[in-house]
Amino acid sequence: MTEQRHSRSGLHRIYYFEGKDELYRAVLQRAYARVRESEAEVDIESGSATDALRRLIEHDVRYHARHPELVRLVMNENIHRAEHLKQIEGLPQGNRRVIGILESIIARGQAEGTFRDGIDPVDLHLNLTALSFYNVSNQFTFAHNFGVDMTSPEAIERRAGQVADIILAWVTKKD
Repeated sequence: MTEQRHSRSGLHRIYYFEGKDELYRAVLQRAYARVRESEAEVDIESGSATDALRRLIEHDVRYHARHPELVRLVMNENIHRAEHLKQIEGLPQGNRRVIGILESIIARGQAEGTFRDGIDPVDLHLNLTALSFYNVSNQFTFAHNFGVDMTSPEAIERRAGQVADIILAWVTKKD
């Protein structure tokens, strides 16, 4: 439930939640919506399909690094077998937007003759997310075990390029 109030500084929305579970689901839904909205803003039209996919991949690596709360929320949901996700209406449909983006990039890459046949957009999203996720989910253990700061801007940019290279090698047509 929301209420709108006016003040000298403008209109404010005040949200009321019946309990902590409802609040948690709202936070979870917002986190997913934000990542999907950010992906929709990536330029996938200019350049080749390879360029478009690289931009999307690098965006996702950076996004996950800048929004570790998303990674923590997803990890928590997996621990609890998607208990709260299952209660959010329309969430799977909202998350399918990224699959549509990937489908269009894949189709374009295949039409250009650069992407191989048989690329499943859900598999592509799974691999992209897994590789974007690790440097956030394991940053503390990796730093402890190997002395690597995976949160520095340089490390994030290096990882974004590496993940793009890995994914592009997987989708590229081999002669």
